[in-house]
Amino acid sequence: MSNFSNYPFTVSERFIRYAKIDTQSNPESPTCPSTEKQKNLSRLLVEELKAMGIADAEMDEHGYVYASIESNTDKKVPVLCFCSHVDTAPDCSGSNVKPVVHHNYKGQDLVLPGDPLQVIKVSEHPELKNQIGNDIITTDGTTLLGADDKAGVAEIMDAAHYLIKHPEVKHGKIRILFTPDEEIGRGADKADIKKLGANVGYTLDGGTVGTLENETFSADGVSLKIKGFSTHPGYAKDKMQHAMKIAAEIIGKLPADKSPERTEKKQAFIHPNTINGGLEEVEIKFLIRAFDNPTLLALEEELRQIVIEVLKHYNKSSYEFVVTQQYRNMKEVLDKQPEIINYALEAITRSGVKPVLDSIRGGTDGSRFSFMGLPTANLFAGEHGIHSKQEWVSVQDMEKAVMTIVNLCTIWEERA
Repeated sequence: MSNFSNYPFTVSERFIRYAKIDTQSNPESPTCPSTEKQKNLSRLLVEELKAMGIADAEMDEHGYVYASIESNTDKKVPVLCFCSHVDTAPDCSGSNVKPVVHHNYKGQDLVLPGDPLQVIKVSEHPELKNQIGNDIITTDGTTLLGADDKAGVAEIMDAAHYLIKHPEVKHGKIRILFTPDEEIGRGADKADIKKLGANVGYTLDGGTVGTLENETFSADGVSLKIKGFSTHPGYAKDKMQHAMKIAAEIIGKLPADKSPERTEKKQAFIHPNTINGGLEEVEIKFLIRAFDNPTLLALEEELRQIVIEVLKHYNKSSYEFVVTQQYRNMKEVLDKQPEIINYALEAITRSGVKPVLDSIRGGTDGSRFSFMGLPTANLFAGEHGIHSKQEWVSVQDMEKAVMTIVNLCTIWEERA
């Protein structure tokens, strides 16, 4: 049984150090990793893992970090993988991050020193009410923080540090994986699952302390190209069929109750994400999201019928409608091995936290890994206000995540 009463956690010090390294990914780049600077953190992690005594730590050409903590038990225990991503979101600047620690939080709104207009309000972040007496880390208000997912990275690193320092804590073989480009949907693209050799996975990329996520959206992308009919605008009467206006008509007919702005919990949506083009041709890219495949396919068909209906009125225009599968709900895989979730719920409870089973209105590397042969659930990392200048994380929540990782390792060994 693990004991943390005298353990000097390193997670907050690690997190602050990692947060200062710019690792923003770039969806426009075709390379892997999409930005070379992500490797700066990956290299540092390899150095630190080796310094702990994890000799096989390595970074591959794509910036993925692999490492092993060898089994110290005679039991045959499934190989566990703990995974986080090193990149931060392109939505908000990740350059020159200046973490600020607010010690012994007393329940007030947090005014960020680099930009006093950036105020983390308790009314907008009600989870702050559960942080009284804790130490809150924010940015200075000029960048994002990168707790998504450098909190997860730091938690895995500290848990590895704990296990190396406490050989009396019994566990099976543990694999560590740090991925690039998760924020742009490519975190699993170059992951070598065979090389990883794990049986069960847990990503550390969740929010509120105690949360365990066993379910994601199923996701498709739709590329809709509208080809209009171009003429000189001075002589266009009854001739011109304007692709931009046709596109606007299609967007105007989308069901308002099936948009991200109007949905929550298990509700699905159709989301026009980008639009490019001009008079003659326009491309709209849609995100289609639902928790089950029949609903996903029904939304795609609903969108297709809207397009067909609008195009009926434009005899010289045409369209292309291409669906691309993005990821699927990992619950389909996880339900076949209920112990993956049950052991995680127990590990959270042993850490002194009430577990909450939840769904992600998005996807994680775990969604993809689950369908690549590595069933993977998502554990809390303590992230809040992600992808924004008002991002924050609690030191004590990160410590609970470290405890949960270690407890998970011991539970899998106990039950083997």
